[in-house]
Amino acid sequence: MLKSSSGKVSPVAIAALLILGLLLLFKPIEKSLFDSKATPRAITARGDLAADEQNTIELFKSISPSVVYITTIALKRNMFSLNAVEIPQGTGSGFLWDKKGRVVTNYHVIHDASRIEVTMADHSTWKAVLVGAAPDKDLAVLQIDAPGYMLQPIPVGESEDLQVGQKVFAIGNPFGLDQTITSGIISALGRDINAITGRKIRNMIQTDAAINPGNSGGPLLDSAGRLIGVNTAIYSPSGAYAGIGFAVPVGEINRVIPELIRNGKLIRPGIGASLADARLVKRLGIDGVLVLGVEQGGPAHKAGLRPTQQFSNEIVLGDIITGIGGEDVRSYDDIRTELERYNVGDEVVVNIIRDGKAMDLVLRLSILAD
Repeated sequence: MLKSSSGKVSPVAIAALLILGLLLLFKPIEKSLFDSKATPRAITARGDLAADEQNTIELFKSISPSVVYITTIALKRNMFSLNAVEIPQGTGSGFLWDKKGRVVTNYHVIHDASRIEVTMADHSTWKAVLVGAAPDKDLAVLQIDAPGYMLQPIPVGESEDLQVGQKVFAIGNPFGLDQTITSGIISALGRDINAITGRKIRNMIQTDAAINPGNSGGPLLDSAGRLIGVNTAIYSPSGAYAGIGFAVPVGEINRVIPELIRNGKLIRPGIGASLADARLVKRLGIDGVLVLGVEQGGPAHKAGLRPTQQFSNEIVLGDIITGIGGEDVRSYDDIRTELERYNVGDEVVVNIIRDGKAMDLVLRLSILAD
């Protein structure tokens, strides 16, 4: 050991010993940190996917080519130059209905658009024209000129046997993120929501499958990949997904879409009478729908339906409609909903109250005048 002339250990010797000790201490760590022979951890095989996962994957692969992305463009006037310019208005989803290039979507997706573009699953974009629309049903049909080999119509299912709790899938373009699939269940059936016109859309499907802005117009599918509804609206205080979405059932789609293709609009049956609105009926305390007037020569007139009339200073209330075909009605909206079950030319029994007495009249339905 190194000592000074006084017999004490030299500071230099102490420092040398400390450095030597540290080198000996860290040598094993150094070897483990920088060992060039270290190998990656072995990967554990995942194994086969679960049956429901495989079904979802196959469903998406088979149906996504039928789902399209819709972009709408509006014509706006520049406030400074007064020149008309095109600006993006909104986005939505849709699906291929047939091999002729017809596309089904929501009416509110294409409402007030000056130009519509449809983007297919292969990212090709096509100009679309409006074939027909049913604003009260929030449904519309577009036409694109894509070649037939690119068109894969969606398989159509049924909505009559749907059950609460069954699994469903939604494919669409939420927030512009194309070809997105979400899953959930049918939460409820028979829901009513308001269309863009204010009229109620009856018997909607309620689902908890995530539906966000941009999903509107896309398909709601059962676990076999069949169309059971068109995603239409969400219930959300924030405007984004909150666990409740609604879809027009495929039974209604199957009735409305062929008519829009044929006529460009719904040909609705009517009774040829003007009816009191809900506020007046409520103010009068009437349990039913008051007839205000009848169209000369129309079904109501021919059947003897009595309108509201004024004699001198006295107003005599007309007949009060309480039922259509045996189904109770309490508003003009109820009457229109019940009449939609019939065709122009059909005979229907109208249940009325006249002078406090219940009566039945038989009317032959005509075309409803808009």
